[in-house]
Amino acid sequence: MNFTNMCTLVKNSRTQEGDKCQTIFEMSIKVLKHVLKCLIIKFHIIFDCMIDFIFGLYYDHNIQKVPPIKNDLLLTSASELAERIRTKKISSVEVVTAFINRAKEVNGIINAVVEDRYSDALEEAKEVDKFLQTLENIDSIKDKKPFLGVPFTTKESNEAKDMLHTMGLTSRCTFRSKEDATAISFMKNAGGILIAKTNIPELNLWTESRNNVYGQTCNPYNTTRNVGGSSGGEGAITAACGTAFSVASDIGGSTRMPAFFNGVFGFQSTAGLTPLKGIGLRKEDYPNSMAGVGPMCKKAEDLVPILKVLVGEKISLLKLDAEVDIKCLNIFYQENSGDIRASKVNSEMRAALLKVVQHFKEITGSATKIKIPGSEYSYRLWRFWMTQENFDFKINITNGKYRASALTEISKFLTGRSDLTLAAILKLIDEDIFPREDAEWAMNVTTNMKQYLMDKLEHNGILIYPSSPFQTGYHYTAYLRPFNFGYWGLFNVLKFPVCQVPLGVGKNGLPIGVQVVAAPYNDHLCLAAARELEKVFGGWVPPA
Repeated sequence: MNFTNMCTLVKNSRTQEGDKCQTIFEMSIKVLKHVLKCLIIKFHIIFDCMIDFIFGLYYDHNIQKVPPIKNDLLLTSASELAERIRTKKISSVEVVTAFINRAKEVNGIINAVVEDRYSDALEEAKEVDKFLQTLENIDSIKDKKPFLGVPFTTKESNEAKDMLHTMGLTSRCTFRSKEDATAISFMKNAGGILIAKTNIPELNLWTESRNNVYGQTCNPYNTTRNVGGSSGGEGAITAACGTAFSVASDIGGSTRMPAFFNGVFGFQSTAGLTPLKGIGLRKEDYPNSMAGVGPMCKKAEDLVPILKVLVGEKISLLKLDAEVDIKCLNIFYQENSGDIRASKVNSEMRAALLKVVQHFKEITGSATKIKIPGSEYSYRLWRFWMTQENFDFKINITNGKYRASALTEISKFLTGRSDLTLAAILKLIDEDIFPREDAEWAMNVTTNMKQYLMDKLEHNGILIYPSSPFQTGYHYTAYLRPFNFGYWGLFNVLKFPVCQVPLGVGKNGLPIGVQVVAAPYNDHLCLAAARELEKVFGGWVPPA
């Protein structure tokens, strides 16, 4: 063997040894990452248990529930109430009175209603009854006014003529709307009678409905628990039967989170379909927004007729009346988001999801487990896309008086001079101190996620996704679990239609449920699945 060959052998040997070392190093890093991930998850489980234990010591001796429901009208779907009113089997006055009385009965316990128009609503109900007495052709109004004489509520941030529109800000505590939000006018034109507005967080940007104008809303199943946000007042009053149905809104789970926490149905349609003028502080529609207006109700049969009203002229883009054969659906499911900063999905929530999957599997013959690439970044992606909304938090939080800063408001808060809640100050800290998400990264991840789900779901698929890692928590615990929000925010980012479906209550008496997702403009698949699950698992359960 000559010198050159010897050198080559030595070189190759060293290269092989180097490659082997590199492989061992990479494997070691993977093992280390896996161990670290497991440790973080274990720590998070212990941390969550400690939170519940400590807050339980403080709250559990103060548990209240709303009184039992005595009037069967309160248990009836809005669609059936409308039919009975049209056919004069009951009067609108009778129905409106029943819900007003119930709202009065429960509101001292849950603090959901922040302003009512009960007297005006009763006068409008009388006018409906007079009109029906003179009407000969009942069918002539069924399509034009599907909710004639039926009471509904909406959140305080949705404009309603002559009613307060504070957005939960003390600086707007006397502000009243001069006109209805477009969605509210749609519902009024459909015959609905607005009876009240309900509580929200400041500027609709927190996962609890608490502010310095109206105080805190409590869960009707257990008053020590959170109702969610931002449509938390709507979730609470709907579950407590203080309204026939609700007109809510959703930019980051704002309809679905309260629907889940309060055990009712909540739906967010394909983005861009519902009008946004008068929703929050919007003075016009924004077709590219993540936000949407949607129904919250106790019965699945109400989802489609309410959505038809709210969508208006864009109804032709949907197939809400299409027959859906559940046997022909392609079923997909995901057990968790993959975000280790979020709490682990507990055994009861996982079991509920798997029961739903098993039910659909028995009908369709299969169900495929998936992992949406990028779902572990749900919170970060929502945080980025909020920066693309036509919304300036720092200006809006002061009602345009000045541009708020985190340091100034922290100083005011610590010395008792701030008008803001801790949630608003934390949002300012997030905007002022933490770095923004990289735009190119966020857009690429979002695009890939959308394409992945579109390829899976196509025109006949649904995704079963956890509503949350666990049921609603004690008041204020959301501050310690901010990343759980990603379970709802993900589908605002993707702009897919999604329905929160209640599955009754768990062992502790608190609501459980799942989210059902479809591809854009296939909203009818979510809604058909919701009706199927209600039939099998029972849906909403009265809180008392």
